[in-house]
Amino acid sequence: MSAPTPMPTRRRLLACVLAVPLAMVLAPAARADLVSTLSRVKPSVVAVGTYQRTRSPAFVFRGTGFAVGDGTLVATNAHVLPEQVDSAKMEALVVVLPGDDLTGAVRPVRVLATERGQDLALLRLEGGAPLPPLRLAADASVREGQEVAFTGFPIGAVLGMTPVTHRGIVSAITPIAIPQASSRDLNPALIRRLARDAFRVYQLDATAYPGNSGSPLYDPLTGEVIGVLNMVFVKSTKESVLSDPSGISYAIPVEHLQRLIAAQR
Repeated sequence: MSAPTPMPTRRRLLACVLAVPLAMVLAPAARADLVSTLSRVKPSVVAVGTYQRTRSPAFVFRGTGFAVGDGTLVATNAHVLPEQVDSAKMEALVVVLPGDDLTGAVRPVRVLATERGQDLALLRLEGGAPLPPLRLAADASVREGQEVAFTGFPIGAVLGMTPVTHRGIVSAITPIAIPQASSRDLNPALIRRLARDAFRVYQLDATAYPGNSGSPLYDPLTGEVIGVLNMVFVKSTKESVLSDPSGISYAIPVEHLQRLIAAQR
């Protein structure tokens, strides 16, 4: 006949038994929170491009944007914007609001501000009602390993004006700098400058596509924006030797967007 189990051991066994159903409950709850968050995020996400009634297609998609501030501002990547818009041919910079079918409402915008060094841009909606703005995270409390989500148009308007959501984790918070041709180009002055002026970005364990440029990166539980997806600017400086990185994406921390918005007040 075996000896009775000591009380501390019984308590540990009871804790383990209780922990299993608790974990099973928390996982669906986290998924439910993202479902709730998406209902708030998607109405704020727009497609950015140019519109010309007489061409086919009339709308040319360039990237994703999202409403911020008072709802009349749209944040996106600077590289999403065209070099110029041919107003003589009635071409206009526009955003397209998500729709329930293959089309959406077209709203004209103008460029309010750009920060090419951080690949950010602010657009101003022209006329009409403001969009529901997304809330920007108040502090830089992003940690490696935390779960994130982003919503945008990964393959443009091919599947219609329906935003698509992906989720992943922040795999690293890493500095970027223009790569040097060889170690001989790294002099002490350059090393000191890179250490002082390092531009840190979020490296994500999540696959994004060029159409995701300008998408909001947010906390899936709260919907607070913590960054702006970037697919061109960062890739050209950090991964110039890789032609097609798999499952690696980058985002510009939201603090840079906050400063750009504050500068317009």
